[in-house]
Amino acid sequence: MPTRLKPTRLEYVVDGVRLRAQLSAAALENLGDEAAQRKAALDVLKAALFRGRMIAKERLENGAGGIETARLLSGVTDEVVSALYDFTTVHVFRARNPTEGERLALMAVGGYGRGTLAPYSDIDLLFVRPYKQTAHTESVIEFMLYALWDLGFKVGHASRTIEECIKLSREDFTIRTSILEARRLTGDEELAEELVRRFRGEVVKGTGAEFVAAKLKERDDRHARAGASRYMVEPNVKEGKGGLRDLNTLFWIAQYLHPGETIERVMQMEMFERREVRTFIKAFDFLWAVRSHLHFATGRPEERLSFDLQPEIARRMGYGDRGDAPAVERFMRRYFLIAKDVGALTRVFAAKLEAEQVKTAPKGISRFIPGRQVKRKPLDEPGFHEVGGRLDVDPDIFEHDPVNLLRLFRIADTRNLDLHPDAFTAASRSVNLITSAVRRDRHAAKVFLDILARGRDPRTTLTLMNEAGVLGRYMPEWGRIVAQMQFNMYHSYTVDEHTLRAVGVIADIAAGRLADDHPLAVQIMPLIADREALFLAMLLHDTGKGGAGGQEVAGARAARQACERLGLERSKIELVAWLVEHHLVMSDYAQKRDISDPRTVADFAGIVQSPERLRLLLVLTVADIRAVGPGVWNGWKGQLMRELYAATEAVFRGGRGSDAAAALKRYQENAAYDARVRLSKVEPAAEAWGDAMEDAYFTAFDEREVLIHARLAVQAAAAGGAAAEGRVRADLNASEVVVAADDRPRLFVDLAEAITGAGANVVGARVFTSSSGSALDVFYIQDAAGQPYGADDARLLPRLAESLAAAARGEVQAREPRRADLGRTAAFAITPAVMLDNDASEDSTVVEASGRDRPGLLARLARTLSDAGLSITSAHIDGYGERAVDAFYVVDENGEKLTDARKGNALKQALLGALADSEAESAQGRRSNLQRARASVAR
Repeated sequence: MPTRLKPTRLEYVVDGVRLRAQLSAAALENLGDEAAQRKAALDVLKAALFRGRMIAKERLENGAGGIETARLLSGVTDEVVSALYDFTTVHVFRARNPTEGERLALMAVGGYGRGTLAPYSDIDLLFVRPYKQTAHTESVIEFMLYALWDLGFKVGHASRTIEECIKLSREDFTIRTSILEARRLTGDEELAEELVRRFRGEVVKGTGAEFVAAKLKERDDRHARAGASRYMVEPNVKEGKGGLRDLNTLFWIAQYLHPGETIERVMQMEMFERREVRTFIKAFDFLWAVRSHLHFATGRPEERLSFDLQPEIARRMGYGDRGDAPAVERFMRRYFLIAKDVGALTRVFAAKLEAEQVKTAPKGISRFIPGRQVKRKPLDEPGFHEVGGRLDVDPDIFEHDPVNLLRLFRIADTRNLDLHPDAFTAASRSVNLITSAVRRDRHAAKVFLDILARGRDPRTTLTLMNEAGVLGRYMPEWGRIVAQMQFNMYHSYTVDEHTLRAVGVIADIAAGRLADDHPLAVQIMPLIADREALFLAMLLHDTGKGGAGGQEVAGARAARQACERLGLERSKIELVAWLVEHHLVMSDYAQKRDISDPRTVADFAGIVQSPERLRLLLVLTVADIRAVGPGVWNGWKGQLMRELYAATEAVFRGGRGSDAAAALKRYQENAAYDARVRLSKVEPAAEAWGDAMEDAYFTAFDEREVLIHARLAVQAAAAGGAAAEGRVRADLNASEVVVAADDRPRLFVDLAEAITGAGANVVGARVFTSSSGSALDVFYIQDAAGQPYGADDARLLPRLAESLAAAARGEVQAREPRRADLGRTAAFAITPAVMLDNDASEDSTVVEASGRDRPGLLARLARTLSDAGLSITSAHIDGYGERAVDAFYVVDENGEKLTDARKGNALKQALLGALADSEAESAQGRRSNLQRARASVAR
């Protein structure tokens, strides 16, 4: 990290006396020429403003604090605005004998009034008049505003009398808050003092409760707009939960309840320990530094710490790679730890409000009635009591028995009580009482497992424990992932937030609340014998991130350590460790492998080994994927999971171990026989087609879908050898397009290119070929926004179906190539990878290609495979944010696996070349983004 610089004095940056002398000289030199006077004055002010900003930027990059930078920029702006006011009222519109109506005070309000300013923030100004506006004051204000705009400022402004300020601030809390921070810059001093005096006496006095209520509601609404979690991986530094606005809210409330007191004085009150004061200042300083760097890096008032900016801000703030931890992840973890501190500080401040009877109850407006007496209701747990509907504790309860640090949260969960801020503060201040002896205490383990596996609302309770620091202290494995971020677009939250959400999903499944989204998981949840193992595995599944040996192995090691400390029996410890080590296996097999291939299911069944593990793994996988972020889970993934579960369950019913493939084959044969019989009765014309289709096809689709496909195949035979149709599948969050055609080389390639040319993205594909040479290709597609293709425009799917039928017949179609707009994905450097596996299937070689996702990638990879003389028998498309992982089952021209090592290596190089083209585009995108930012700053 850069060495912290000593603060610099403002006069060394902008000398106000010298600045005014320069403006006077400019006025005198251009006397009689108003345009020349104005231009000369603006040139002087621009130079001063530029010098001040560049000094602030240089100091920030060399280690100056965020608060110092914000105050320096505010001070520079003060000098420029005040000097402009003097120039305007002395040299442009001078009133030699000012009347009462020509008095004018210029005040900074809002954030600028607080004396802090980001490099490209708006400045809020209030022109205070004694009564109605005169021609003189109107001219002064108009001249100043145009000059400020020409200087590059974005100005929020108002011109009001004191009466208007008082009236409007009573009616509007936004105006009231801005005047709360009003600070005189220049102009009539008595007028400014009168406004402050009357505002405190006529607006603030006696209205603390309603102001607190309004500010807290405003905060909650803002959090809902910006994202309710403070652990979203692209946070808004200003407006997001845990950001600067939360600290500003504390400022406002403190100022309102203690008018005239400095924030330093408020921070010295009994409620704050020195540690909390240091934390407050540290958080404020860090967030201001991040915000200032964001503005300087982009040359605009950017408040969102997006993926493409995070590496640059990390570099500017002096973070470097350390071991396996990239600089950007180290920086972002620091950011989220600060956001966590902001949440804890908010609770501490709430405790002070509680003591002052401003905020006395968790529900209802009555909590804001001053003087309301709150009764203490003792509970049957010694040392715990209820105060105003919240759980509080005796002062020495944690020192008496540190296990009470865990009991506090169990009681709150059991009784559905919010924690009293004093209790939360006391717990967070007492976490050091949790020692190794407490971690191995059997009573503590019982309390913890009650919360996790049998609690009413484990996600909320564990979140409170995490915010207080209790969870990470009790379970050190968890402490290592608190606020940890993975720098990718797949995960929307930090590791700990993702995990807590996943625990909540399991609790919702257990309660039957997700029956519509996850019917199978809800159905099998009562059959799970060991819920403790399930919840423990979910809590610990990501504790191996960044660990030695890889995430899965390191996670299993951490899980064993944690479970042994809890005193669990050996069988349960090994079950939890197995689940953690294999928590990605089911999603990998379902989304990257052909479930209709007996080898896929046999291999998966060989890993799982028992129906109980299968049930546990399904619920664990569903919760893990669903908790990654909005839109990651969809019906398509759900169907794949259900198919893999059903096929594996059939294996366990029909045989074990080496009999798995045989059991699945019997299952498929029986299903195929029944389906063919039903098809021949309903659609006799399709009987021959059904007899020629492979058995695996009939276990991949239900009876209704088989009938649709059969009729399409009959139609294709009568329409030149190809037919296609599409429909929106809301249940899969995708549209399904089915193509029936005579099989031929490059058929899949032509179809994939036609889909890309139509502006659709393939999220899944199934390819079947009958013994009579008929192909049935089923594609699941979405639009660029991740919605079912054609859902908003009924013309798109029929048009695409016509295009696919033509492509299947081999008709050449002129298509304008889609340009790959990398967008935010350009921020990530992705190493392409290709794997060839001849053991994953009995009949095919599995080719897995991984690289940067982009439009047309599937078609490009399919073309490369076709050029190598290979036929695609099955394709499986999966995406993880910026990374695509596409798996193809291929055979050579003889219908056999690719076993020639030389040809295999050549294929690898060709596929890596296709993937590398995307990476080259990305590198160019990153360079362009950086160049644009630098050019913007230079301007």
